[in-house]
Formats: sequence, structure tokens, C-alpha cells
Amino acid sequence: MKRHDDKPMKAGRPAQRGQCAKRLSILEAAAAVFCREGFSGASIDEIAAEACVSRQTIYNHYREKETLFTAVVEDVMDRSNAALFSVLATFPDTADNLENELTAFAVRLNQSCLCNHDGKFLRKLVYSEGERYPHLFETWRQHGPGKVGSALAALFSRLAHKGVLAIDDLDLAARQFLALVNADLQMTVLFGETPSDDLLERTARNAVRTFLRAYGVQHPAPAEA
Repeated sequence: MKRHDDKPMKAGRPAQRGQCAKRLSILEAAAAVFCREGFSGASIDEIAAEACVSRQTIYNHYREKETLFTAVVEDVMDRSNAALFSVLATFPDTADNLENELTAFAVRLNQSCLCNHDGKFLRKLVYSEGERYPHLFETWRQHGPGKVGSALAALFSRLAHKGVLAIDDLDLAARQFLALVNADLQMTVLFGETPSDDLLERTARNAVRTFLRAYGVQHPAPAEA
């Protein structure tokens, strides 16, 4: 006999969990196939086989290949942005050991943007497919690199307000900082290599020293008695 206080199981929940798991499986499989074959070379049949679902299941979720590709880019970008903004939260906000702290920050920034799996995936897709299918990367352009520069400009404004940096154009300074910390790594990542810890450190140190020569405020030494 059924007890009066027994709560019936909601039939929708297992089905919802199953749908979420299936959607995740499709996204992971599609990311692998798109990265390997490119957008034009990837087929829904290959993605379905890798995800262990039917071709119709993919169409039920995403309607067409372009919709699936956009969903993959958005999914990877969300993870990449989450990692990136966790690094931005470690930006130094005092003048104490600014060169060392900015150098360590730049290393973490490059590890997040250039060295992690999601960063490499997005970079490969943009390099291989961006020119032929620019509309597929519209979300990435709007919510990816542009947000990094804006967030960094806001962080530099805090140091400028404290008199640590002298910056007239914060957006320009942010773009220059990013360009400097990436400059010596471009050839390495272009050929799919992962920069060594030593290279990341040297690149960051050189970039920060150049940046501080341009924007750092030099306080005069106290006069001797």
C-alpha cells in the first residue's frame, strides 16, 4: 500500500537530465570534429557517430550545422571567458612590487588565453574558418576579445587613480599591454606549440618593463639629510 507521505517522483527530471547529457555529448563531439575537420569538412553523420546519437537527434537539438557550430563556439567561449575573468580578478591593485605582480599576472593571462585547451581550440577555428565564415564568429567577436580589453582598461584605471600609472587613453593602454605580452609568443602558438614556463616568464617580464617605461610614474627619491 502506498503511504500518504510518499512523494511521487517527478517523471520529467530524469528525462531532463538525459537531454542535458545528450546535448553535452553532442557539443563535445561537434567540437572535436569541427576542430579536426573544419566547418566545411565536418559532417553531421560524423558528429552523430562520435556522440553516439542519431543524425535526427542532432537536428532535433540544433536544426542545422551552422546552428550547432555557433553553439559549440558559444560553449567553448563561455568556459574560456570564465577562466579568463578569474585571472582578471587577480590583477594587482597596489604599487608594491608592481613589476613583479604585473609580470605574474601577465603569465597567468597567457596561460589562460594561449595555453589552455579552449583557447587553442578557439584560435584554431578563427585562423582556419574566420575568413570564410565571419558570421559564425560574431558572438565571439562581441563577447570575447573585446571584453578583455575593456576589463583590463578598467583595472588600469584603478592604478592610474592611485597615481601609480600615468595613462591618458586607458583603452589604448590595455590594447598595448595585451599586444606586448603576446608579442614574443605569436610564432610559438602559430605552429601549435605550447610556450614553456621560462618563455612565458621572460615574455611577461619584458612586456611589463616596456609597459612601465611608457606609463609608470617615477617618484623622486627622498633627498638625503
